[in-house]
Amino acid sequence: MAVAWLDDVRSTDIDNVGGKGASLGELTAAGLPVPSGFVVTAGTYREFIEDAGIDEELFAAVDVDHEDTEALREAHERAHELIMETPVPDDVREGILSAYRNLGDGERFVAVRSSATAEDLPDASFAGQQETFLNVQADALVERVKECWASLFSQRAIYYRNRQGFPHEKVDIAVVVQEMVDAEKSGVMFTSHPSTGESQIIIEAAWGLGEAVVSGSVSPDNYVIDRESGAVETITVADKKTMMLKDEATGETIEQPVPDDKRSIRVLSDEEIEELVELGERVEDHYETPQDVEWAVHEGEMYMLQSRPITTIDEEDEASAEADATAAADADGGSANGADDSESDDVLFRGLGSSPGIVSGEARIVTKLDHLDQVGDGDIIVTEMTMPDMVPAMKRAAGIVTDEGGMTSHAAIVSRELGVPAVVGAGSATRQLEDGQPITIDGDKGTVRKGAEPPEDEFEPIEEARPKTPVKPMTATEVKVNVSIPEAAERAAATGADGVGLLRTEHMVLSLGQTPTKYIEENGERAYVDELVDGIRTAAEEFYPRPVRVRTLDAPTDEFRQLEGGGDEPKEHNPMLGYRGIRRSLESPDLFTHELKAFKRIFDMGYDNVEVMFPLVNDAEDVAQARNLMQQAGVDPTKRTWGVMVETPAAALEVESMAAEGIDFVSFGTNDLTQYTLAVDRNNERVANRFDELHPAVLKLIGDTIETCRELDVKTSICGQAGSKPQMVQFLVEKGVSSVSANIDAVRDVQHEVKRVEQRLLLDSVR
Repeated sequence: MAVAWLDDVRSTDIDNVGGKGASLGELTAAGLPVPSGFVVTAGTYREFIEDAGIDEELFAAVDVDHEDTEALREAHERAHELIMETPVPDDVREGILSAYRNLGDGERFVAVRSSATAEDLPDASFAGQQETFLNVQADALVERVKECWASLFSQRAIYYRNRQGFPHEKVDIAVVVQEMVDAEKSGVMFTSHPSTGESQIIIEAAWGLGEAVVSGSVSPDNYVIDRESGAVETITVADKKTMMLKDEATGETIEQPVPDDKRSIRVLSDEEIEELVELGERVEDHYETPQDVEWAVHEGEMYMLQSRPITTIDEEDEASAEADATAAADADGGSANGADDSESDDVLFRGLGSSPGIVSGEARIVTKLDHLDQVGDGDIIVTEMTMPDMVPAMKRAAGIVTDEGGMTSHAAIVSRELGVPAVVGAGSATRQLEDGQPITIDGDKGTVRKGAEPPEDEFEPIEEARPKTPVKPMTATEVKVNVSIPEAAERAAATGADGVGLLRTEHMVLSLGQTPTKYIEENGERAYVDELVDGIRTAAEEFYPRPVRVRTLDAPTDEFRQLEGGGDEPKEHNPMLGYRGIRRSLESPDLFTHELKAFKRIFDMGYDNVEVMFPLVNDAEDVAQARNLMQQAGVDPTKRTWGVMVETPAAALEVESMAAEGIDFVSFGTNDLTQYTLAVDRNNERVANRFDELHPAVLKLIGDTIETCRELDVKTSICGQAGSKPQMVQFLVEKGVSSVSANIDAVRDVQHEVKRVEQRLLLDSVR
């Protein structure tokens, strides 16, 4: 049989349904209300390739030297061609479509997710290497299943299996097809009080899709239930002005006003509260720890969409912290100078503490890109400054030290997003430290000390980013998060942000170690587009359905010149003012078209939460040309959300004419807007003290732009580093900005700051 229903799947079926299918089956078997679905079995895939007689050719095609980039590309393309050009047998096609029809009446939207039989093994993880498609209907379903099969032979998957020594012929792939829940009401539930751990269940509920609650676009009802007695202690009914719904024709999420007769009434009945409480207790019993559950109601049925542990500080942690504080106080009292003098004696360098944490390791001096291969797990990279192509090594490192740079440098931004301690602007660390020398860096104080120190508690970057008190402040102004690299998406999503205000494309490209032109020359156009799709999809899936705003390529020539193929880059006296952003895109339309094709692929996969953003525009002509190229690449600007960065005074002054070209939003890039307004190079330490995003001239440009955009119904946002500063947040909210995008480690603080300002504005209006 071509398919297996999740109801019938168990963990023992992993060889036939893959890791993802087996996990969903276990949850279903445990009685948890998981959205219904089925699995196109691994056996079906195996029969497909064997009955068609392409199996031997397929495995021979991917039996290549995985370190040979050209051979790897050709292997992927041949495998993809073999699978996609081979017709699916009629009985298999009908089996898949019949199962789809049995999900319910009409054309249902489903998610189509790969589930490889080698996923989630104890000694290797193949997760994330295969395709996922969202909001799929019958007409595209079988083709999407084939795309999932073909993704078993992506370049990344071939490389990884070869390196791990897994024979390709031993790995099969199943495909999970699961109903996407079109919720009439939805929300979140904490099975214990998220701040105190008290025996209470807290439920937040709103009409429509859960995105309205998660994003903070609506204030939800709040229900507090005593777990011991089951009694509802308090009910707070909110005035729910808007709700999120799925457009049945397109599958896209749209916002609509709540009907007047539903705005001020309870979302949940007593019976539904009882059902949710029972669900919460079952979920907690299953996972054996308090849970943060996302739930939805569709046609009277409750569904569990997601569940994660509540991360709070328990009494033992508090006691430990209190004991540490007492011990520290005793130490200070016993010796007035001891601790400080000792540290001072050990300090080798001082810089800016740009990413918090204390870590020890061997210094690995990196002065050339060739040295990056020498960086091992637990090493501390010591370099003049980091570049985007260093990101793979930065992920391996325990810490980062740079000679140059400030709090908005590449090293500072990426280190914060990865959760890696970093000290920037340390002066002469690369010249005075020896390779392999043990050092300890303090990313809070900005010091580099000699020798290694005993490690503190194990540092978990993702859990560290998750709010310790996950009751999210409800705000009308959205609070999003900046993501420089796709690798940081999981950590960014853990913050509970309303979406991604900035995902940078250049980091996906520059981490390849080659200029785009060189990479395409050696690997082909499809491989280049694949890289972009993989990076964008990583963030889009992690945040779905919350929006992810992706900025097209914006790397200056000096960054490209560091890469293989960079010798062909123009030499510019000041690259920050030169051939970058939309200027490069419009003057190199062939390369720009590859980026736009990646967006087209992303939208075809069902990721309707992705938004396109063009950098460094100056006027309406820039916008019109970009829009036309987007349309030529198959991306309809009238059906997708797109906009521009406001990074130059020209863009701020010309925003009205740009709005006439059809943009949906503008986003302030305060790093560039400040330096272009004040004529201050933000990377020049001689004038760094004059770099001020709160300068009256900068604020006037931002404020006037917000005012104009509000009149034109164009949304406004900020994605520069200044969006994490309280003074800037206060100014923006008072001016009426639509959203603020903060650094990963500042999201919760910004949420609280936004809420404070909004409440003050409300009070002022009624006093």
